[in-house]
Amino acid sequence: MQSLLLIATALFAGLLMTRLFVKLHLPDVTAYLVTGVLIGPCCLGLLGIKGLGFTSFEEVDSLGVINDVALGFIAFAIGHEFRLSALRQTGKQATIIGILQAVITTIFVDCALVLFHFLRPDLLSLGAAITLGAIAAATAPAATLMVVRQYKAKGPVTDVLLPVVALDDAVGLVIFAISFGAAQAMEAGTTNVLALIVEPIGEVVLSLLLGGVTGLLLTIAERYFHSHRNRNALIVGSVILTVALSQLTFQVGMFRFGFSSLLVCMMLGTVFCNYCPLSEELMLAADRWSGPAVTLFFVLSGAALQFQVFSSFSVVLIGVIYIIARSLGKYFGARISSNMAHSPEVVRKYLGITLLPQAGVALGMCTTAARVLQADGTLIRNIILFSVMIYELIGPSLTKMALTKAGDIQSKPREVSERRQKKLQQVSKPTPGSIREKR
Repeated sequence: MQSLLLIATALFAGLLMTRLFVKLHLPDVTAYLVTGVLIGPCCLGLLGIKGLGFTSFEEVDSLGVINDVALGFIAFAIGHEFRLSALRQTGKQATIIGILQAVITTIFVDCALVLFHFLRPDLLSLGAAITLGAIAAATAPAATLMVVRQYKAKGPVTDVLLPVVALDDAVGLVIFAISFGAAQAMEAGTTNVLALIVEPIGEVVLSLLLGGVTGLLLTIAERYFHSHRNRNALIVGSVILTVALSQLTFQVGMFRFGFSSLLVCMMLGTVFCNYCPLSEELMLAADRWSGPAVTLFFVLSGAALQFQVFSSFSVVLIGVIYIIARSLGKYFGARISSNMAHSPEVVRKYLGITLLPQAGVALGMCTTAARVLQADGTLIRNIILFSVMIYELIGPSLTKMALTKAGDIQSKPREVSERRQKKLQQVSKPTPGSIREKR
């Protein structure tokens, strides 16, 4: 009962908050995150009233399965954007931008934090600096996709944005593997540096293979079901099954391999949309089912933010440097790479701003760092928690602003005026009856 009450409270509170934020012209994602903060352990949860809010972070973690499923649907939807017909136009520039902007962002953050290390080696080690640089490459696809869908964004920036966001995390995992292995080599100990490099790269490859196989199986199974209800149940079950399989790990000699649920579900959606002729229609049905789960995902993400990170001066100082360097890296990285890809000027100008949100994949990376690097790992985790709090609260609004200025989102006043003009035209058109009366 307690878990069900928390789920209901999170849903209703998130929905009510959107009514307030729509007056402020802010995205629903921001409303959900702020709702999570308000009903989380740092605000209403402090009252200790069961059901009114999350009284502890353990309660937030107890609903983690909802986050896993929601992230799976978000990744599945992003993978669905990798339609070959569209990639023939944007695939080359998306690949160039996706790889180069991630690398450039890492270089920006590495330079800033390594310089800070030499100025204050007592606050930040060299290994922690380059690890943070690697984590900076990752972007949060969930917030970006929510903004695109809420405002029905469509245009040159959106066409490039979704493939870039999907590719961004795969590139980030590889960069993290290399940088994290180097950071471990700097530490005294018996850690297998080769495993730290091979395992993340293997994770990317195995995740793509698993997603491809499950995508083919879903496409084949879809042919044996004809009603929308059964097909919808098939898609929902396939995504949940894929998320479950991606949590498996196995040992091969000295290496321990796992899967990235984000990459697996992205590949599942990519294969499904390219081989199933009814994928577009079926995706719309699946989106309706997954909507509440996605709402809960963002509310729980807000509730999981820990304000304790603000109590440490070093965390705030390094976090501010990290945020500034990463933001500059994303903006100029997207600008430089889009120039090299010969993208339109509107893409060069606004794409980098839409790549600022950061959450899930970055949190997974810092969890790995916290487990292996001990003291440095704890510092890295707190810095990423601090940056995620900032990015997730302002990132969606910046994404909306950039897409609006790029022309991919039409402002509501313009839509309203167009509707009024159409109504006036319809009213002003003479009807057959009026013509007869005049005659």
